[in-house]
Amino acid sequence: MSTTAAKAPDDRDRTRPPGPAPRAGDGKDLGAPPRRRDRLSTQNLAGWLYSTPFLSLFLTFMACPVVATLVMSFTDFGLRNVTDPFSAEFVGLDNYTRLFEDEKFVRALLNTGLFVVLGVPLTVGCGLVAAVLLNSGIDRMRTFFRVGFYAPVVTAIVAVAVIWRFVLDPAEGLIAGLAGQLGLKSPDFLASETLALPSLVVMAVWRNMGTAMVLFLAGLQAIPTEVREAARIDGAGVLQEFRGITVPLLRPTMLYVAVMTTIGFLNVFEEPFVMTDGGPSDSTLTISLHMYRQGFDFFHMGYASAMAYVLFVIVLAVTLLQLRLLKDKTR
Repeated sequence: MSTTAAKAPDDRDRTRPPGPAPRAGDGKDLGAPPRRRDRLSTQNLAGWLYSTPFLSLFLTFMACPVVATLVMSFTDFGLRNVTDPFSAEFVGLDNYTRLFEDEKFVRALLNTGLFVVLGVPLTVGCGLVAAVLLNSGIDRMRTFFRVGFYAPVVTAIVAVAVIWRFVLDPAEGLIAGLAGQLGLKSPDFLASETLALPSLVVMAVWRNMGTAMVLFLAGLQAIPTEVREAARIDGAGVLQEFRGITVPLLRPTMLYVAVMTTIGFLNVFEEPFVMTDGGPSDSTLTISLHMYRQGFDFFHMGYASAMAYVLFVIVLAVTLLQLRLLKDKTR
């Protein structure tokens, strides 16, 4: 007769399912079942394979040029280095220090800043007004007006230049004809150092307000009708409804439109390139146009690359500042 007392069953033994105990060091029971792990691995591999064409194009035409431009900005890369890129000499930060000693760059920086200060509020404001009118103020031919406002966005810059040259022509232009009817003489907008840049700002606003209008229309249509009806029942007028309901609920859209419009105006290139070529007397010269000239007219690629990264830092700083200032208001 055995004198050994029967061992009391442990709680873990009670909850353990019947069957052989797992062997030490066997990791197959941990995590997902083998079939599921194999299926996930196959899906991941298939995903990477499907992404390969995009990744190849991105690395070839985006990532590699960006890195190459950064490296080039620290060299004196020029026309003589095209056949042998590695013969370019390393100059450190000389290109960056030269920028702020370059009077043309400083002038281009000021012109670009003025372009943003004038153009962004006008684009956002005109886009918002057009969206509000098309959303509730215009009942007939609403689609026609929407297409009309958005048409400049998708119109080629050459066609836009032809239209605006006709409008601004001091002899036979549209404004000159209207001024002649009033007994006035139309100024030569594009040849005036004072009026050339504001004229291009108006042209850029006309081209870009359609994008802002479409985004604001989407935001307005997302506002619940119950909120508007409740405000009207409480006796709110049109301006009170706009100020107290429409604007607060549109703040996230306003932030997005303001940020994207600012980025676009900081990179403005087409309008001065086609209409004035930076003149007269560099009054419409922008950073992008100056960078294009240095890179492709004079082939100072190292200097132009440094200019590109200074512009990138400016765009990043302005964007972060806008997000910081408007973030709390959009929550």
